[in-house]
Amino acid sequence: MEKVIMNTARTENGYSCACDLLPGWIVAYTGNFEGFRAYVQESLDFYLEGAKEDGEKYPHIFDRHYEIVYKFDVQSLLEYYRGIFSFSALQTITGINQKQLAHYASGISKPRPAQAEKIANGLHNLAKELQVVTV
Repeated sequence: MEKVIMNTARTENGYSCACDLLPGWIVAYTGNFEGFRAYVQESLDFYLEGAKEDGEKYPHIFDRHYEIVYKFDVQSLLEYYRGIFSFSALQTITGINQKQLAHYASGISKPRPAQAEKIANGLHNLAKELQVVTV
């Protein structure tokens, strides 16, 4: 199964995404992530149905089984979580200096791929810890 990457950003009230395979196709949604995912699939299906009916070209990956992968923009993710966690807390979670995290969140600098992965892994690990249920 091939993966279709959705370049995703957390917005003030929801989410937005674009896909490099579909230039000009952008989705914005107000609400939770589960609703956003359903909306993205609905929008994608609508776009592809129209392209097929009109005889327009589209990437044929969509004719096979594919998996949508949401790749979050580090800047918007940090900016969103800044309202929940301090940069000091995010430093503890990610292992990246809080001043550097502030630069990433404000757009002053962009993280190298290794740093972006470190941020993602820190947040994933936090989520795993929160899922542990004690009896």
